[in-house]
Amino acid sequence: VLHSAASLESSLVSRTYICGKTVDSATIDIMALTNTLSWCPPVSVPGLGTVPLQFAPQMDRMTPGGGLHKPLSRAQSEPLPQSPRPLHPHLLQQQHHHSHLLERLKQQTHLGKVGDLPSQIPPPDTLMMDCGSDSSCHVLSLLWEKQKQLQQLRRQTAHMETLAVPMILGGAHRPLSRTQSSPASTSLTLPDKPLAIPGTEPQNKPRFTTGLVYDSQMLKHQCTCGDNSSHPEHAGRIQSIWSRLQERGLRAQCEVIRGRKATLEELQSVHSERHVLLYGTNPLNRLKLDNRKLAGILSQRMFVMLPCGGVGVDNDTIWNESHTSTASRMAAGSVTELAFRVAKGELKNGFAVVRPPGHHADPSNPMGFCYFNSVAIAAKQLQQKLSASKILIVDWDVHHGNGTQEVFYNDPSVLYISLHRYDDGNFFPGSGGPAEVGSGAGEGFNINVAWTGGLEPPMSDAEYIAAFRSVVMPIAQEFSPDVVLVSSGFDAAEGHPAPLGGYKVTAKCFGFLTRQLMGLAGGRVIMALEGGHDLTAICDASEACVSALLGIEVSLPLSEEVLLQKPNANGVRSLQRQ
Repeated sequence: VLHSAASLESSLVSRTYICGKTVDSATIDIMALTNTLSWCPPVSVPGLGTVPLQFAPQMDRMTPGGGLHKPLSRAQSEPLPQSPRPLHPHLLQQQHHHSHLLERLKQQTHLGKVGDLPSQIPPPDTLMMDCGSDSSCHVLSLLWEKQKQLQQLRRQTAHMETLAVPMILGGAHRPLSRTQSSPASTSLTLPDKPLAIPGTEPQNKPRFTTGLVYDSQMLKHQCTCGDNSSHPEHAGRIQSIWSRLQERGLRAQCEVIRGRKATLEELQSVHSERHVLLYGTNPLNRLKLDNRKLAGILSQRMFVMLPCGGVGVDNDTIWNESHTSTASRMAAGSVTELAFRVAKGELKNGFAVVRPPGHHADPSNPMGFCYFNSVAIAAKQLQQKLSASKILIVDWDVHHGNGTQEVFYNDPSVLYISLHRYDDGNFFPGSGGPAEVGSGAGEGFNINVAWTGGLEPPMSDAEYIAAFRSVVMPIAQEFSPDVVLVSSGFDAAEGHPAPLGGYKVTAKCFGFLTRQLMGLAGGRVIMALEGGHDLTAICDASEACVSALLGIEVSLPLSEEVLLQKPNANGVRSLQRQ
């Protein structure tokens, strides 16, 4: 028995060279035990030294070209192979005895399938019952270990295929050769963490629920005088808001989408062709348009010289021949793109950090810092391209959105609600009285919460919360919109002087109002920056609104006292006029 065991071990060591150049009849007989195993590289088996147990078909699939690996040469430090002849007669006697056992093992382990259950391998005790000698038991134990290694390798290889490990993709990299001093690999090393498979996530699946849009091209819309101190609407507004969102970590929690310029066709869904060609083109892109048509229209342009030395279309609204048209189209296109993403379900809600504002621009005229009515254009595109049947526009800029009201005054599918300082028509732009309720089919779909009474006392959180409770939300809930657009001007926020607003609405209140609107239209709320010129105030308000859109609970919400506070007398009279 000792002689047989020694001979068996000697022969098994010699089998290391089946992957090399020496193959004799004895080793061919041993390979006849199974045609599913490869004998390279070696694996340590208790009691039998080092024997090769790799699975050839699986390893073939891992080569870049799909062929066999180049066989490893014998290491220079290895001992010379011993002769397998003494074991040859002994194995011939056992071959017939164990052939039926091998067939049973194949059937039980399903060698053609990946990931067989471990319970399908016969236990060692069962194998030992069939062996007739100690050497036979060694061979059977070896076979059992082979099946165990085979299943482990199948599971590992299948896992690697699932992970798309580059080595099995073929052809991309030349496999590294084993150095003479390195041990042959006995197993495949898997990464600690699963590798991401490119392109497996749905393209429309958003990474975040809230979208943000901003583009630096909107910063270039500046007066040619170069002095922003005399212009309340300047590039620092959106630059400061964008930086604040970054500092507070809100940008990192949102999906930042790429802004784009509105097309001329999109602009003309709200504005006249003349208006679009006058203010939506610059010297560069006019080269692509009809020169004869442009020549007649451009000759009608009228500009005013501003006290600062710059040029404007009126005393407030500056014009930069090179950059104003691009910035205005970028603002309109960015709001429209964000609205599309939310309406299609790619984002739950969003906030557009854009300039110049838009709600004062009517179909034929720019005014009040505005050239193209971004919110109105977005609403028209939702109607025309996504078949939105009901759209709610809430405008809480301290100035009435005269342009938006004019665009949808006859449209019953768009409910426009504006909360603004009115003072009986004495505050810019002078429109937006409570009697302006729409006309024709749109009658009743235009609501103006027109605050009157000046600044004694100024309107604050209590009045705006009361307006939402008694007017805005009840009407909006009955209307049941598909999507909500918000003209988010923040010049009603505390910090603005009387000529620019003079009200005392807090940033927390704007966040509270945003949460109220999120209860409509399945939360599909798109907010677009309009007015607001005190940098601290608009940054605080923007932060509060984006936090609300993200569902972040504020550490210091509006107090119970503020929520239960009654509006002042002027506020009550204004609400009673609705």
